[in-house]
Amino acid sequence: MQARPDWFDADLFPVTSRWLDVDGHTVHYVDEGSGPTLLMLHGNPTWSFLYRRLISGLRDDFRCVALDYPGFGLSTAAPGYGFTVAEHSGLVRRFVEALDLTEVTSVVQDWGGPIGMGAAISDPDRYAGFVIGNTYAWPSMSPDKAILSELMGNRYLGELVNKRLNLFLGRMLPFMMQRTLSDAELAMYRGPFPTPASREPVRVLPREIRTAAPFLARLEDALPRVTDKPALLLWGVKDIAFKEPERRRWQSLLTHRRDHTLRDAGHFWQDDAGEEAVRVIRDWWSTDRSD
Repeated sequence: MQARPDWFDADLFPVTSRWLDVDGHTVHYVDEGSGPTLLMLHGNPTWSFLYRRLISGLRDDFRCVALDYPGFGLSTAAPGYGFTVAEHSGLVRRFVEALDLTEVTSVVQDWGGPIGMGAAISDPDRYAGFVIGNTYAWPSMSPDKAILSELMGNRYLGELVNKRLNLFLGRMLPFMMQRTLSDAELAMYRGPFPTPASREPVRVLPREIRTAAPFLARLEDALPRVTDKPALLLWGVKDIAFKEPERRRWQSLLTHRRDHTLRDAGHFWQDDAGEEAVRVIRDWWSTDRSD
């Protein structure tokens, strides 16, 4: 069994840590509860800790599986890993295969959207549905995303802004939360990224807004393989990154969905409105999914 780092606060995240070798990467994940499988996929610059409220509220009736991509959380990457969206998506697919997960409902947000939807379309028979919140799964270079991509993902600006000054974790993450994080919570979010070198995975993903366009285009074309599955569209309306155009696009794509607006939540709705999300997921499952 791997050892958890000293900064890991088990009182804030009371789960059992598990590790799995996937293609030479040491993947940390939690697997709590029993019942229908919820596969919880994080974005940038977060890790499975983001889902602590959902895991706590759902593990009595669901199997809650949440992993950290290589370079995030407690997972470590094998040499040569580029931390790209396509690589993360392929890793999630192989992770699901390694655990032989079936009838999976994937919970996705931020980069977890293209990562998780990419994994699902590559093996759709393993997936039963989706909980989708504040994400996308197609090429997008809106002006605000273009600025973010250049500022945070550029080799030189990203080196300064993200890796050296640590502005993504130090400023942007708390700014994009509607609730005020405690010092202990901030320490958990920042714990995996203590050095400039450790923040390379965080720098790569904003760059991927531009460089992952071919992957995102293929994903867009393949989405009809899974968009007829039951879906819950959860949307934090105070998000500065994903707004009405993305939500309307999902509404046009998902043919068997329920919509729920998280009025007091922003980009990280799992943290802003975790308890509300738990109630909505439970209600959706007992009504729309009861058959």
